[in-house]
Amino acid sequence: MDITSKSIRELREMLDGKEISAHELADEYFGRIEAHDEKIKSYITVTKEKAYADAEKAQTAINEGNASPLCGIPMAIKDNICTDGIRTTCSSKILENFIPPYNATVIEKLEKDNIVMLGKVSMDEFAMGGSTQTSAFAKTKNPYNIEKVPGGSSGGSAASVSASLCAAALGSDTGGSIRQPAAFCGVTGLKPTYGRVSRYGLVAFASSLDQIGPLAKNAYDCGIILNSISGYDPHDGTVSKRETMDYTSKIGQSMKGVKIALPKEFYAEGIDADVRDSVLAAADIYKSMGAELVECSMPSLKYAVAAYYLISSAEASSNLSRYDGIKYGHRSEKGENFNELICNSRSEGFGEEVKRRILLGNYALSSGYYDAYYGKALALKQKIRAEYADIFEKCDIILTPTTPSVAYGVNENISDPVKMYQADICTVTVNIASLPAISTPCGYNKDGMPIGMSIIGKQFDEASIIQAADAFEQQFTAVAPVL
Repeated sequence: MDITSKSIRELREMLDGKEISAHELADEYFGRIEAHDEKIKSYITVTKEKAYADAEKAQTAINEGNASPLCGIPMAIKDNICTDGIRTTCSSKILENFIPPYNATVIEKLEKDNIVMLGKVSMDEFAMGGSTQTSAFAKTKNPYNIEKVPGGSSGGSAASVSASLCAAALGSDTGGSIRQPAAFCGVTGLKPTYGRVSRYGLVAFASSLDQIGPLAKNAYDCGIILNSISGYDPHDGTVSKRETMDYTSKIGQSMKGVKIALPKEFYAEGIDADVRDSVLAAADIYKSMGAELVECSMPSLKYAVAAYYLISSAEASSNLSRYDGIKYGHRSEKGENFNELICNSRSEGFGEEVKRRILLGNYALSSGYYDAYYGKALALKQKIRAEYADIFEKCDIILTPTTPSVAYGVNENISDPVKMYQADICTVTVNIASLPAISTPCGYNKDGMPIGMSIIGKQFDEASIIQAADAFEQQFTAVAPVL
C-alpha cells in the first residue's frame, strides 16, 4: 500500500514509531505531486522549501516526545486562506501576486501543531463556483475521471486529498464548498458550525456564511484537524466563545437509539436515482445499527437556493469592493482618471462568475429592490432556521444527499449558471442556518463516480456528526481513484 494513501491516524503511528521521518514523508508526497499533479492540477503554489523546514521542526518535536496528533502531517491549504510570505491568489488574476504579511488564525494553530505545509491548492475564483473551473490558474480535474469536475469551490482541496497529493487539506464552505467537492471526489469533508473556527485571514466571500473546515480521508481525521483549528480568537468578532472539546470523543459509541431525520424534500424530484438509492441504503445501514429513522419535512427547501444566492451575492458585492487596484491587487495600465483606473483594474482582474455575482449583489441591495429581494431572503433565512429547529426537537441528526448528482463533465453547466446554482440545493440550508455538516462517501454510480451523503447536526454538535460518519465508514468500503 502506498504510504500516501494512509490516513492521518496511520501516519501518526508510523511517525511516532520512527518507521518514517517527517522529511521522508514529505518526500513521498512531493514525489506523488510531481508524478500526478500535472494531470489533476490541484496545486497553484508548491512550498517545498517551507515544507522541509516544517518537517525539521516536526521531527524535533517527535524526537523529544512532544508530537501533537498533526505533528509532521503533510497538508494542503486552500488558496483563499492567508499564509505569511506565501502567495495567496484566491485563484483570481486580481490577486495573482498578493503575498500576505500575516497568517490566518487557522494557519497559526496548525503551525503550532507542527504540520508540514505542502502548498496552496486551487479553487473557484474567490470561492464563487461549484466546479473549480473558474480558477484563473489551475482548473482542477476529478481524480476518479479527469473529464469530470472535482466540485467547488474547494475543488483543489478535495482533489488533492482524493489523489493522495496530501494527507488532508483545509477548505472553506459558504454554501457547500467543502461538502460538495468532498462528495464529487470521494473524500470526507466537514463544515463546522458558523463561529466554531476563526475566519481571521480567510479572504471573505459572504461573511455571514463563510466557514473554514477540513477535508480528509475519513471522519476521524476531520475531527483531529477540527480539534486543532477550532476555538475563540480575539481577531474575529463573529467567532464563538463556547468551550471547545475533543471532537473525536464520541467515535466508537453505539448508534442505537439515535434518531435520524430524513426530510422528504431532499429525496424528491431532481435528485438522481442512484444518489437517492445510495443514501437511503446508508440509512438502512444505520437502522441495522439500532438507529431510528424519522421521516419529516422541510417545506422551505424549494426557496433555499434563491435565498442563498441573494444573501451571498449581496455580501460578496460589499466584500469585493476593496479590490480597486490602488491599495493592492492587479492594477490596470489603462485609465485616464481615478474612475477609469478602478473600472479597468476590476474588469481585467475579475472573472465572469465573480462579475456576475457582484452585479447580482448590487442589484439586490439597490434602492427600490432591497425589500423585495434581500429583505425577503433574510426573512426566509429565519424560516429555514425555524424548520431545522423543529426537526432537531424530534431528532438527533439529519441525513441527506450531499449533491443531486455525481460529478458532471468539465464542459457541462459552465454556460448555464442557473443550472449550476440549483446543484447547491442540498447544501446551502446548512450555511443559512449556521449548522455543522459532514459529507462522506456512501456509494458509486455505474461509472465508478463517488456518491456522497451529508450528516447535519445541531449547532456546535460536531462530535455527533463525526461519530455518525465514522460509524458508517466502518461499514463501507471506499474505493480510491486509480491515477
